[in-house]
Amino acid sequence: MRGSDGEKSLTPRPTEPVSNCGQPHHRRTRYPGKNPRRFADKYKELESAGHPETISKLLAAGKTPAGTHRPIMVAEILLALNPKSCETAVDCTLGYGGHARAILPLIQPAGRLIGMDVDPLELPKTESRLRSSGFGSEIFCAHRSNFAGLPKILAAEGLGGADLILADLGVSSMQIDDPSRGFSVKRDGPLDMRMNPQRGQSASELIQGISPKKLARLLADHSDEPHARALAEALAGCRFDTTLSLGNAVRKALPPSVSEADRVKSIRRLFQALRIAVNEELVALDQFLRVLPECLNSCGRVAILTFHSGEDRRVKKAFEAGLRDEIYSTIAGDPIRPSPSEIFSNPRSSSAKLRWAIRS
Repeated sequence: MRGSDGEKSLTPRPTEPVSNCGQPHHRRTRYPGKNPRRFADKYKELESAGHPETISKLLAAGKTPAGTHRPIMVAEILLALNPKSCETAVDCTLGYGGHARAILPLIQPAGRLIGMDVDPLELPKTESRLRSSGFGSEIFCAHRSNFAGLPKILAAEGLGGADLILADLGVSSMQIDDPSRGFSVKRDGPLDMRMNPQRGQSASELIQGISPKKLARLLADHSDEPHARALAEALAGCRFDTTLSLGNAVRKALPPSVSEADRVKSIRRLFQALRIAVNEELVALDQFLRVLPECLNSCGRVAILTFHSGEDRRVKKAFEAGLRDEIYSTIAGDPIRPSPSEIFSNPRSSSAKLRWAIRS
C-alpha cells in the first residue's frame, strides 16, 4: 500500500485478517477451477459440525450425508433382539455404530457390547465416536475382526456366548461415499473395494487375473447379472485402474439394445459381485452361520440384515435347518422389510431384509 506522498507505507500488513470479535478470520478452501473436484473439498458434510444446515437439508431430502451411515430398521432390530439389562451383546458389523448406539442404553446397568469390524480405517473413528457418547471400556469394547471370527473374540473376552448378536451385512455408506475406497462408480477412484485395504487383492487385480469363465460364474452367482457372459468375455484379463474406467468398459460391452437404465443396473451388479468376491463375503457368512449357534447363550437372540439374494438364501436355510434340528426354538417366518417411510427417508435401505432366530 502507498502513503499520501506516493511512497510505500512502512505500516506492515497483518499476516492474518482479524474479525470484529478478535478471532482470526479463516479463508475458505481454495481449489482450481469453478467447482471442487476432491472428495474432501466437495462434501461439506464431512465437517458436519461446521455445516449443520447442509446436514439438515440432506436428511430432509432423504439423503445420507457423506462420511456417515444411517442405521437400517433400528426399531425392528430392537424388537427382534429384545435387549435387556445386564445382557451381553455383540454387534458383528459395527460400521458407523448406529445400531450399537441404540442397543447400549438398553443393556445397562452392567451390560456389555462387543463391537467387531474388519475395516481398519473406520473402526477407530466409530470407537472414538461411541466413547465420546459416554460408553467407556467397561461398557463397550471394539475388535478389528471379520464376523466369522466371532468365537475367537468371545474367547478373548472370557465369554462362552452372548445373549444377543447382530450382523448387518451391507457395505457402509462411509465406504460407498469415499472414492478412495473404490466401491462406487458415482465418482472416480482407484478400483480397490477391499474392506480391509491392508489384505488381499483389489478388484483391479481380481479382474486382471481371472478367466472369462470364472468371471461369468461370479457375476451370475453374486449378482444375477443377465449379461454375465458378454461382460466376462469383454472384461476378464483386462487392466482397469479406476472405477470409471471399468464402468465405461461395461457400457461398451453391453449390446446396443440395452437401455441406459439397464446399463447402470449392470454396472451396479458388477460392482456388487466384485466386492463380494474381493472380500470373500459369502465364505465369511457361511462360516459365521456355522459357528453362530455355539456363540449364543440359551434363549439368546440373533438378527441378521441382508442386502441381496445370495446372502438372504444362506441365512434362511441356516435358520430353517437350525429349527428342524431344535438348535433354534423360533425363527422369523417371512423376512422383515423396511417400511415405506424408511425407504423414502433412506433409499439405501430398500433392498434390506431382516431375519431373526432364538436359541433353544
